[in-house]
Amino acid sequence: MELLESPIRKYAWGSRSAIATLQGRPAPTPDPEAELWMGAHPASPSRLAVSGASLVDAIAADPVSLLGAGNVERFGARLPFLLKVLAAAQPLSLQAHPTLEQARAAHAAGHPSYVDAWHKPEILVALTDFDALCGFRDPAQAAADLAALGVERLKPTIDALSQADPAAALHDAVHGLLAGPDAELVGEVVAACRPRAAERGAYDLVTALAAQYAGDSGVIVATLLNRIRLRPTEAVWMPAGNLHAYLRGVGVEVMAASDNVLRGGLTPKRVDVEELLRVLRFEVLDEPITRAVETGPGLSAYPVPVPDFALHRAVVDAGRPAVRLPGGGPRIVLCTRGSVRVDDGVVPVTLAQGQAAFAPASRAELSLSGSGEAFQAATPE
Repeated sequence: MELLESPIRKYAWGSRSAIATLQGRPAPTPDPEAELWMGAHPASPSRLAVSGASLVDAIAADPVSLLGAGNVERFGARLPFLLKVLAAAQPLSLQAHPTLEQARAAHAAGHPSYVDAWHKPEILVALTDFDALCGFRDPAQAAADLAALGVERLKPTIDALSQADPAAALHDAVHGLLAGPDAELVGEVVAACRPRAAERGAYDLVTALAAQYAGDSGVIVATLLNRIRLRPTEAVWMPAGNLHAYLRGVGVEVMAASDNVLRGGLTPKRVDVEELLRVLRFEVLDEPITRAVETGPGLSAYPVPVPDFALHRAVVDAGRPAVRLPGGGPRIVLCTRGSVRVDDGVVPVTLAQGQAAFAPASRAELSLSGSGEAFQAATPE
């Protein structure tokens, strides 16, 4: 096992206490701390604590030993996943990600919205209560909520949402709102929502988002999405084409290693409406919350239908036998509570809360003991 020293990304929406508290540092911090990155992302790679080498350089020097021959053949000499602790104190942008086929074709064609040729599916497991928007809700319900506001200029959106075909309803509503940004309309909607903000749902969501993104059409688009609150250990899965936004909370996130993001509002950054509409899946997501599947004593999995990563959660204590973590490819283990000992049969490490370690593909199945909670991100078996 190799203890990792991992970078913290400081974005304006981050928390001044969550990651620092997890790592046992003083809080509040001078700057917002949004994400703790554990992996080999070229922009902010983890470093091996003993040698000081970046994980990117270590993989480049011996990709087969660290990643496994099969993973090198499938993904190249790159770690195919990135593990994060995400700490949102303010809402992030509405966004979606392309399929692998879409990313490869668009990147090869030089499309400006694509920075690499990879997809970016992701799953987030809540460490605290976590508020998010994920996937489209029933357009008829969204239409009824907007119609109740009595804003005449919302009629084209309401009419679009009232179509019999849900896919057409959602496509036309999103297109109408984003293709012609209308700050005046957003202002009218916000004013109509304020008297009803005590009603948790679309109305208080609009007023909360408008406080940060005044005049942004994404404020209205957000009312078309499922608003969810995850409890600790619950998860939200974001496949390609799923429009989503994190609102507030702390979670462990693992994703395919890519920077391809197509934004849909709630951001000062560029919104590529045409490309966003091309990749979005205009379908109703009835059940956006994902729950762990217990796979053994103290061990649970969060199954995802992609080959880039697998995620497991383990809970150990002194009264239980050690938990065997599955997998034989590259793995990163993060301790999120207590203290855990991770044994790869060669060089075991003890992780305090907020610490992570890397196991190369050449190592055997890992054994976890101690007293605490840990997450393992790995390539699937």
